[in-house]
Amino acid sequence: MKIILMRHGQAENESRPDSARQLTEYGQQQAAQTAEYLIEHYRPDHFVVSPYDRAQQTLAELQARATDVPASVQDNITPSDDAHAALIELGHIEANCLVVVCHMSIVANIASLLTGASPESFSLAEARVLEMEFVMSGMAEEVDRFVPMQP
Repeated sequence: MKIILMRHGQAENESRPDSARQLTEYGQQQAAQTAEYLIEHYRPDHFVVSPYDRAQQTLAELQARATDVPASVQDNITPSDDAHAALIELGHIEANCLVVVCHMSIVANIASLLTGASPESFSLAEARVLEMEFVMSGMAEEVDRFVPMQP
């Protein structure tokens, strides 16, 4: 199975509560680039997204290109949530190619748990493709990575 971990695109400054921050126009372009790449190269069969607005807006770019893929909101993949708890919940989802759209630093911590490597920061709208037999700590291998082009 594959789990594709994706960070949201560039968000506006912090004038709003963190959960309500919106993608900038550039952030929407980043999300669109990554969505194009993922849909062209992979066949997602389930999307999981943080409840935060910027992650939802990033997911919308994927959904526009893969209209038949179901999506669910997972409340414990926000920036400061516990990666262990999030990974346990992700492990209960039946999917062959699961795309998870969330935030730093939880996205780096989930990747670290899956691969057994040290956490490595994700660029904005970066996606990493991890392959594994089943969801368990240390069982994944990173097989691809996409970072949208800078202007």
